[in-house]
Amino acid sequence: FPADRTTEIGQLISSYLGRQKNLEDHTIHLLFSANRWEHVPMMKEKLQQGITVVVDRYAFSGVAFTSAKGNFGLDWCKQPDVGLPKPDLILFLQLNPEAAAERGNFGQERYETSSFQEKVLQCFYCLMEDKTLNWKTVDASKSIEDLHKEIKSIAKETMQEVQNKPLGELWK
Repeated sequence: FPADRTTEIGQLISSYLGRQKNLEDHTIHLLFSANRWEHVPMMKEKLQQGITVVVDRYAFSGVAFTSAKGNFGLDWCKQPDVGLPKPDLILFLQLNPEAAAERGNFGQERYETSSFQEKVLQCFYCLMEDKTLNWKTVDASKSIEDLHKEIKSIAKETMQEVQNKPLGELWK
């Protein structure tokens, strides 16, 4: 599940990211969190059915992007997401900013500038210091096939490790 741009909240986020609408920084941060909370009942239902849930970005991205703006602390940024389902694994696909900028469509959305992306990266490094979370860094400069193979292997290993583990809550 990436950010769901089909809900009313998601459509507002999409128009903000596409630069059609301006929103105050606190507001957009809270809207991203609300968009995640919209999916919690369905996520919990899937998890209770034994279905593995894969989320693109999730709360960590929101915290990193907002705190990179400079006038927000990590603690304030985490607060709206406290209690979300805690992931068993967080994969950080690492790619240097220059290589990322060369990829298709870079620069079309708000925040897609190299200088801002560098600040976001530093905020992700701060988040990775939290040893209560299972962060794994993967080199994203590999071929798609090799990257897929590595991610699949890490995911399978994690799924076996957490098979009978109860669902935790994020940052509690």
